[in-house]
Amino acid sequence: RVNRLRKQLKLMGSVNTDSLRDLEMLENRFTQLSAQLQDLVEARDTLEDIIRKINAESRRLFAETFGTIRSNFQELFRQVFGGGGVDSVLEDPNEVLDCGIDIAARPPGKELRSISLLSGGEKTMTAIALIMAIFKSKPSPFCILDEVDAALDEANVERFTAVVKAFQQSTQFIMITHHKRSMTVADVLY
Repeated sequence: RVNRLRKQLKLMGSVNTDSLRDLEMLENRFTQLSAQLQDLVEARDTLEDIIRKINAESRRLFAETFGTIRSNFQELFRQVFGGGGVDSVLEDPNEVLDCGIDIAARPPGKELRSISLLSGGEKTMTAIALIMAIFKSKPSPFCILDEVDAALDEANVERFTAVVKAFQQSTQFIMITHHKRSMTVADVLY
């Protein structure tokens, strides 16, 4: 039996005298990594909390701004078209930061329809009303309009220039146009 046990001991190989030191190094490394993992978990939780707060604040600001622009848009649409109505609706009110916005317009004397079903001039006038509604809620010192009036007839160019005149107090417009009526509202021509 003793011989058998000696053979088994020889098969095991020599005793590693450094194993206790290796164990101590591994325990220290494990302690360091555990502390780092805990720090990372705490940082992740803090970041997730900050993201939740930012998303909540973004939703609140978006809802306020959307409401302001929506009412300005309705007002300017009636002014630009001389009547009618328009509404902008969020596709998914529960996900305001990720959803699209639908615009349904009703020019005077026409039925309510999607903006994609309007004529080129009606789309242009609706877009002008929307851009100016955004400007009204958050004025900018200048605006560049590149042939915005290209699809407009003479009557709509008059309405367009009236809107531009209304905003000239707070915004400087740089307008590229071929319409002579649009040029009449300019202070300087190049």
